[in-house]
Amino acid sequence: MRDAGLEEAIRAAGGVGALAQKIGISQPSVSNWSCVPAERVVAVEAVTGVTRAKLRPDLYVDPLAAKIDEVDAARAAEYALLAALLARAPDADMLRRLARLCGDATSLGLAHAALAEAAAASSVERASREFFDLFIGLGRGELLPYGSYYLTGFLHERPLARLREDLSRLGIERTEGNCEPEDHAAILCEIMAGIVGGGLPAPAGSDKALFDAHLAPWIGRFFADLERAEAAGLYARVGALGSLFIAIESEAFALPS
Repeated sequence: MRDAGLEEAIRAAGGVGALAQKIGISQPSVSNWSCVPAERVVAVEAVTGVTRAKLRPDLYVDPLAAKIDEVDAARAAEYALLAALLARAPDADMLRRLARLCGDATSLGLAHAALAEAAAASSVERASREFFDLFIGLGRGELLPYGSYYLTGFLHERPLARLREDLSRLGIERTEGNCEPEDHAAILCEIMAGIVGGGLPAPAGSDKALFDAHLAPWIGRFFADLERAEAAGLYARVGALGSLFIAIESEAFALPS
């Protein structure tokens, strides 16, 4: 029997099959859920708009019911947005929600506004072709969004092994049906969103440790490459947002505690 949060997410997505497609897993996997698994909460929230507090009230506190760290909530949302955009091409609903992103006079707000403008000017067909050319391609895409590749020039190398060791120590396991290695940029952003937002229980400081060891050495270069990629239109704005956000995270983590 499905809980209320999962039922609401399924309705918002347009059915079990639609939800499975939006988050990039098989329909039988979603059919077997009684509630949204902790490691999938951020992705489901990103594609349905159903808040994590509704999806898993046992893991997330409703911000209206209790005081939460607004900075961490904003950080988790930023990581979740990047994870969703790097995991799969945006569908019509995602493009509509991106087009409604609000910007302000801050550098991050301006990056949000630029992404909203690009999403409003794009279409599902153009975004899908762009995603294919960038990350899939005929043989391979223009970019390979993997830590091992950026750090060694090859896939499935020692950086991935070290990441798996650290994730194992944190009790974070590979999700069923996900064929991508854990050093994929989307997966790392999703894990960071879970740790920062509290969906993945971890000791204090785990976000900094994971960031310093497994994101900081390469993911900024990846986002810079994405911003300049030949096939990038909408995704050039994703790259610009990612570059800026990673720079902000790096500066924040470098401050004395």
